[in-house]
Order: sequence, then structure tokens, then C-alpha cells
Amino acid sequence: MTNSLYIATTEGKTGKSLISLGIMELLLRKTTRVGFFRPIIQDPIDHQPDQHLNLILSHFNLPQSYEESYGLPYSEVSNLMGHQNLDEILEIIITKYKKLEETCDFILCEGSDYLKESSAFEFDINAKIAKNLGCSILILGNGYQKSVEEAIAPIEIAVDTYREKQCPIIGIIINKADQSQLKPLKNVLEKDYKNTNYLLSIIPYDKKLGSPRIREIAQQLNAQILYGRDRLDNLVFNYLVAAMQMQHAISQFDENCLVVTPSDRGDVIIGTLQAHQSTNYPNLAGILLTTEYQLEQSIAQLISGLTDPLPILWVNSYTYPTVSDLKAVYSSLIPEDTEKIDWSIDLFDQFVNLMTLEKQISTIEVKGITPKMFTYNLIQQAKTQKRHIVLPEGNEPRILKAAEVLLSKNIVDLTLLGQKKEIERIVKTNNIQLDIQQLTIINPIESAKFDDYVQTFYDLRKHKGATLETAHDCIMDVSYFGTMMVYKGDADGMVSGAIHTTSHTIRPALQIIKTQPDISLVSSVFFMCLNHNVLVYGDCAVNPNPTAEELAEIAITSAETAKTFDITPKVALLSYSSGESGQGEEVEKVRKAAQISQKRRQDLAIEGPIQYDAAIDPQVAAQKMPNSRVAGQATVFIFPDLNTGNNTYKAVQRATGAIAIGPILQGLKKPVNDLSRGCTVGDIINTVVITAIQSQIHLTGRMGNGQ
Repeated sequence: MTNSLYIATTEGKTGKSLISLGIMELLLRKTTRVGFFRPIIQDPIDHQPDQHLNLILSHFNLPQSYEESYGLPYSEVSNLMGHQNLDEILEIIITKYKKLEETCDFILCEGSDYLKESSAFEFDINAKIAKNLGCSILILGNGYQKSVEEAIAPIEIAVDTYREKQCPIIGIIINKADQSQLKPLKNVLEKDYKNTNYLLSIIPYDKKLGSPRIREIAQQLNAQILYGRDRLDNLVFNYLVAAMQMQHAISQFDENCLVVTPSDRGDVIIGTLQAHQSTNYPNLAGILLTTEYQLEQSIAQLISGLTDPLPILWVNSYTYPTVSDLKAVYSSLIPEDTEKIDWSIDLFDQFVNLMTLEKQISTIEVKGITPKMFTYNLIQQAKTQKRHIVLPEGNEPRILKAAEVLLSKNIVDLTLLGQKKEIERIVKTNNIQLDIQQLTIINPIESAKFDDYVQTFYDLRKHKGATLETAHDCIMDVSYFGTMMVYKGDADGMVSGAIHTTSHTIRPALQIIKTQPDISLVSSVFFMCLNHNVLVYGDCAVNPNPTAEELAEIAITSAETAKTFDITPKVALLSYSSGESGQGEEVEKVRKAAQISQKRRQDLAIEGPIQYDAAIDPQVAAQKMPNSRVAGQATVFIFPDLNTGNNTYKAVQRATGAIAIGPILQGLKKPVNDLSRGCTVGDIINTVVITAIQSQIHLTGRMGNGQ
């Protein structure tokens, strides 16, 4: 229906960054040619870029410059309006918008910030801009600390105004609503606009998004950071002035509380630090010291001896003026705060009807599968039939942070291996918002199934010389224990390798789970999420120098993996020459592998030997292999050896900024997957999700709904 959308707010501080993030995420699941445009931006302060613009451009890595992304700064608009030059304002904005439009399938526009006194002026000029750009309107209201009537009234005025100006409205969102107001607000909107096809959504206020980090408080109060520089990202949910005796103050501590106390109150300072360390009291965000007194030397020496202390800030002002300043502290989304960005997108997805919104923007032409759509589909598929994944490296902070996301999104059930108290300590120390009660924690040696696992391993491996003693030693190892859980059906899949080698992960799987009946070796693929599509690279992690027969099997297995994840397989077996042009032992190996795989699977498009440029570039393909079914359009790339594959995937990843998901193991009877020891939290999440999907396929033999 439209190729542009204008987020029109009814007032300031509506939280439109959340809306922009959610809509951009949705759009990028359909096409990578999405632009972001702000007709009017804030004037730079200390040469800093506009926060909203910088957030979207940076987070989504949009291929447009900062200068291309806005019309005019607010001061220029005010100056031109002072000279009655509205037409010039519109001309400049339209010209820059049209220039951006040339490179985009869709443009999301975000209205101005309502920072000045003249809100009526801003509302009017936003309406004129949207009308002249030909954008559809999404009206965004603010429900923060408002009654239903107070939240609805500005919405009604906005709807009437945009209708009068004949601007097409696609929907209404009220953001930051109180939980108790969600249903009443929705009822009023549905009653008032029952004869429309508007998107009508209410998003609740989220304390985590509205809360500042310690870092922001330090910056805005110009506070000195005395301790805890590694924990400045702690969220602050509320403030507690601790001027009373410690036994009274401690009873008022809440989760993520910032304790404000004079710097000469050593009893409060030490008591607060001890309370934070205690499992009987909530996690605290930090301590803010006030007054002109320096911290006493004895207290400072004590704190210096603590490992990983709470952040402690100091301001040279008295307590109550400081508290007044704290109330003025604001939190804004920045590109570096990926945690809050993910929370924002999740909140949008949860409370906005994405199907209705997608219908309104359905004219975007979908070509292939975009990286955003690929990763989105993975998560949705994993949710259709929730699986149980075991993570042997339960005391690794990255694993725990990934578990936090996976459980909060209800994607999988998890078991972590390790000592429960140690895991709880790491969760608390790293301020990970993980509810330990949501997952199972098993210490292998204390497990009721330990002896059964030992006996099973002995029965499986005694023909290879295993004894009960060696079986006992193996099952004590978390990788073997986790693999045995999968073998016995106590878990559906395993993901490991964040702190263990690839062989440490794969060896137990080969000994216990073993390969599928029609497959002779385990191999791997990476999903390479490039700017415009998703490619499959194999084998880049397992087999150092496969034979022609093994290479053929890797090609076929990789093609099947590609189909499993909704990628049409066009398989290129790579070499340093294309077609019949080259000779040599390595080329002949690839040529033989292509012949074997073509004979075994005549239904697959397989070509080899072929050079990488001929496989991926249509123009090069037209010159080198003009009649090929694969050249210029390959989606599955099979490398002749591990050296070539591993270096190529890393080079492409670094040179293009691609997301490399993997290595994903293929060929096992049940899914076990390996992580790189340099993996990020996002890598872990993606690998767990793929492992869950592999488990679904092993169970049903096919993809779930929607694939």
C-alpha cells in the first residue's frame, strides 16, 4: 500500500526510538534496501550527531551517510520560518528525501522531537512534511503516567488533523502505558476506530528501558568514578537515600537500587557492599557518595581490596540537591547499548500486531531471503516445537547471557552443567538478569543418572577397549555428560565449544551418538549472512583434507542443510579453475567430487570445479561458464579443504561485516554443535536456535509450520 511510513508523534518523549527500531527490524526481514530519514533533527550539541539518527544508522548498519539521512536541523527550520519561508523548508526536505529514495525500496521517516515551546508549530509542520513526501502516517501517543482520557485526547486531535490534510493513516500506537491501562486504552481505540483498518496497539512502560545506567548518571551529574568501572552498565531502577542507620536502610534495598549517602557514612558504605554480596539481599546498582568530604582512607583501603566491587560515584554536593539532580537524569538509547535495543525490539514484537503492520507495507517486493528474515525465521521455527538443549559450559558468562535471552524469549528449555552455587555467583557478579529457577542445573558427578550414563558408555565402547573406570572418567567430563544426555533422550541437543576445542565437542558425539546410517562422516557448514542474502559455506571446521568421495558427500549433505533452512541449494564445488580450463591433482579431486555428487543426486544443481568469482558473480559467470545452472547464482559453496574454507569464511566475515553462524555440524544422528572460542553471545543464541531446529527435524523429518 505504501513505500514510506511517517512516525508522527503527538508530543515529546513518546519513546519513538523503540517504534523505529521495531519497524526497521520488520522491514529488514523483507528487504535490505530500507532507508531511514528524519526531516528535522536536533541541533548538534558539542558536535555530537542526532541521537535518534545515529542509533538507527549504526545499529542496522544502513548504507547511507549521516548527511543523506536528514533534511534540516531545527535552528535552520526556525530561521526560515522566521522569514516566512515554509516553501523553502519543504523544498530542501523533499530534495534530500527523493535523493535517498533512489536507493531504497522503503523509507521510514521519523518526526521531530517536540523539544521547543511551539508544539503546535511542530505538529503542523510534521503534517505538512508527511503530506508532501507522500508518506502514510503512524500516529504515536504517550501513555506515561496518564489516565485513559489524557492519553486518548491527543490521539483524537492528531487523527482529525491528518484526516483533514488527507494524509493516509495506517495505525495508532500508544507507548509507555501503565500495565493497568493496557486493556482500557485498547478498548477505547477499538471503539473509536472500529470502522477503520488501522493498526491499534498499546505498548506498556518498561522499567528496564526507562532506567538509566550508572554510566549515564556519572556523565550527567559529572560524578567522579571511584570504583567499579567495569560495572558502569548496571541499570538503576530507583534511588534510596540512606541517611538512617544501616539496620533500617538495609530493609529498604530493592533490586537495581542506587544507594545515595554522604561520603563520611562508612557504616552505610560497607553495609551496602556486604548486602550486595549476600544472596539474601537483592542486586544493587551502585553507591553515590555526596558532600565535599573525601572517602576516609581506611574505608578506601578496604574497598580497594575487594574483587569486582559495586560502582561507587562521588559528587561534590550535598545529598538532597544531588537527589534533585538525579530526578532530572534521563536515559536514551545509544548504538552501543545492544541489550536495551534488543529489549525494545522484543517489546515491539510482543505488543504490536506485526501481521497487520506488514499488510500495510506489503508492496515491498521480496527477493530471496534477507539475513534479518533468515534469523527471524530461525527463532520463529524454534518456537513452534520447543526443544530442550544442554549447555555444558554453565559457568561461562557468555553462555549465561545467551541463556538469559533464550529463556526470556521462550525459545528453548535449557539445562546447564556445573555447580549451582558457582553459576549463581557468576550470574550475580556479572549482573545477568537470569532467573535461575527457569533452567535446570546439573553437576554431573552429583546427578542421579551418573551411574546409568557410565554403564551406557561402557556398553557402547567396551568393544573399543573401554573399562568401567575409563567410562567413569569420561562421564565426569561435561562434554561427555552432555552428549550422553542427548543420546539417552534427556536433552534434544547440545551446544558447546565456547571454552573447549572443536575436538573436545565432536569426539564424544562420534563415540556416543554416531553418524546417520547413510552418511559416512560428520562435516560442518557456516551460514554466512551477508548484506543482501544468506550463503552456505562447507566444510570450514571439521575435515582437513577430504577425498573426492568425502567432498561429494559434504556437498550433498550441505545442500540438504540449506534446504532445511529454506535456502534453495545451488552447489558450487570450488577450485582454482572453472570448468574444463584447469588441470592438476586438486582440480581433478574437485572434478571427480562433482561427478560423484551429480550422479548420486541428479535432482540437485551441482557444478564443479568452479572459481569463487564465477560462482557468485553473474557477469563473471557469463564469461567463464555461460551455460551453467549454478555459476553466478550459487548459494552453497563447498571448499576443497579446511585450510581454504576456514580462511575464506573468516576473510569474508571480516571484509564484509557478515554474520557467520556456525560451525553447524551435519551428519550426526542427533544434533550436537560446536562454538568458536571467540564466539559472541549472539553466536551462541543463533547456534542454540539452529540446534533446536535440527532436533525438530530429527524428530519429524521435516520443517515445522511456515517453512
